Amino acid sequence: MPATAALALLAWRGAPAPPASGPEPAPGDWPVYGHDAGGSRYSPLADVNGGNVSRLETAWTFHTGALTPASDLNRKAAFEATPILVDGTLFVSTPFSQVFALDPVTGAPRWSFDPKVDRARGYSEVTSRGVAAWRDGTGSTAACSSRIFLGTIDARLVALDGRTGTPCAGFGRGGEVDLGQDVDLKDFGDYQLTSPPTVVGDLVIVGSSIGDNRRYDVESGAVRAFDTRSGKLRWRWEPLRAGLGKTGAGNAWSAITADVARDLVFVPTGSPSPDYYGGLRPGDDRDANSVVALRASTGERVWGFQVVHHDLWDYDVAAPPMLVSVTRDGREVPAVAVNTKMGHFFLLDRETGRPLFPVEERPVPASDIPGEAASATQPFPITPALTAQRLRPEDAWGLRPEDRETCRRLLSTLRNEGMFTPPGVRGTVVFPGSVGGVNWGGAAWDPSRRLMIVAADQLAWMVRLIPRESYESERRSGADNRLTGEFARQEGTPYGMYRESLRAGAVPCTPPPWGTLVAVDLQKGQKRWTVPLGRLRRDAGFRGVPFPIDVEGTIVMGSPLVTAGGLVFISATWFDDRLHVYDVETGRLVREIDLPAGGQASPMTYRGRDGRQYVVICAGGHGKAGTTPGDAVVAFALAR
Repeated sequence: MPATAALALLAWRGAPAPPASGPEPAPGDWPVYGHDAGGSRYSPLADVNGGNVSRLETAWTFHTGALTPASDLNRKAAFEATPILVDGTLFVSTPFSQVFALDPVTGAPRWSFDPKVDRARGYSEVTSRGVAAWRDGTGSTAACSSRIFLGTIDARLVALDGRTGTPCAGFGRGGEVDLGQDVDLKDFGDYQLTSPPTVVGDLVIVGSSIGDNRRYDVESGAVRAFDTRSGKLRWRWEPLRAGLGKTGAGNAWSAITADVARDLVFVPTGSPSPDYYGGLRPGDDRDANSVVALRASTGERVWGFQVVHHDLWDYDVAAPPMLVSVTRDGREVPAVAVNTKMGHFFLLDRETGRPLFPVEERPVPASDIPGEAASATQPFPITPALTAQRLRPEDAWGLRPEDRETCRRLLSTLRNEGMFTPPGVRGTVVFPGSVGGVNWGGAAWDPSRRLMIVAADQLAWMVRLIPRESYESERRSGADNRLTGEFARQEGTPYGMYRESLRAGAVPCTPPPWGTLVAVDLQKGQKRWTVPLGRLRRDAGFRGVPFPIDVEGTIVMGSPLVTAGGLVFISATWFDDRLHVYDVETGRLVREIDLPAGGQASPMTYRGRDGRQYVVICAGGHGKAGTTPGDAVVAFALAR
């Protein structure tokens, strides 16, 4: 069915049309990381539905070989990619920035490209969440008239011929642009591109991933747009205003979404550096920890909405801003749904940034660190939070009474005055922790039901500032903690930092579920349902520690897919290597399918040339999380 016919059918059913974020993909395609420019992660395909999902079976599996040859970097590798389907070919990237073009019906490789990332060097992150596609619009079949854009973990933007995988010689130098050339690169491997580029017209737009706790004067968090043909810089936007000294970051490391019709891109930004000490960056830090709307053609700032003032908790806006549509006073209002690590969600007018549900500035605790001026208030939406918001000693959890007592004692020693309690030398509870709430996976949008489906974590962390004169000795004496915690030097500030999840041994102090799947009615601003996501089975337990019981609701890293078949597909769960399928109306679990490795990625779906609907997930695990490693791209379809 052509796209225009699909829209007409939606209107005939009385359902709202999808948001006008750009040209609608053909119903069976998945040409952009989030399905469409607005990142809906919604497919109008309904071949697979509640009545036949029991017949879903593996159609093909492709192994990328990305973990060969063996490397120390494999312990960091995270296969978080979402493939895209363009011109009848499936394109997927690996943690080491390789690209494979696959036959979407058989999984057979058509071509591959290896940027030859130096595996002997160190990288803050070892992941690539996907690639982007561009066509020149003339109908030409000449070389590089269709292109695949790849960002690499060693900070290159590469243009490949979509048909052959050959680098496009006219783009930059030999088919690539060095992204570190004008950002005052400090440390190799700490300035990277881990999320897919965003293509709007003849521009390819990129943010960056920055290792931001090593020092206060890290690289610029600039967002840049390059010409899709030549690779020349067309515009640059800086998230931090002049006058902040040399502090850096505020970078957009997650996916940037777009409203092509309105010539807007929506940029999710993170914290200025470093995350946990802001004495060298006084004030609210303007466009950091925000969603900022830029004019796509020029980079001009149109509006910004900040979700955290003067961030001290690593509360980046990690989730892609998702474009939706709601009704207000009898008219359709284009909107942006913003999900946060705090478990807050904000719904903003797409053209102005004005909140569509009220937001209150509420007083929050003050810092006890000399030279640190924490914000006196923080924005709280009146809509219900996606997660729990506080963990008190009496809430402590454990497998045994002695675990619970350990957690109670630990919680009673830390500063814990609710969300936005500033870090200090005593140690502070951060809940939800830096993993989320909602992380890079973000949400999916069901336009007919006006439901936002989102996976959220609720796991408490502890952060402690360490006076500079004590940092090195504490770091050396705490070397054994590096398996479960992190020391960071925050060079140039008076304090180093240590953070870890709150736990008794390997067992979290936070009561489960640690991960949930939530449906939110964005028309009403109300939660429709919440269910635990995933299961820690007693034989597997947590980080190799067996449990005497099954625990419902694991930590999650990835996003859902929603289809017109009334189903939600999601893997994402740590230590639960399965694809989970839920009923979108009720949250009822209708199917689970074993995967060959951890599915810390986001699924997609398409219709193959054989007429079948395929659901595809990358199953390769998450090295830092310690989930099952692998290199599989797995496609499912209904049994014939």
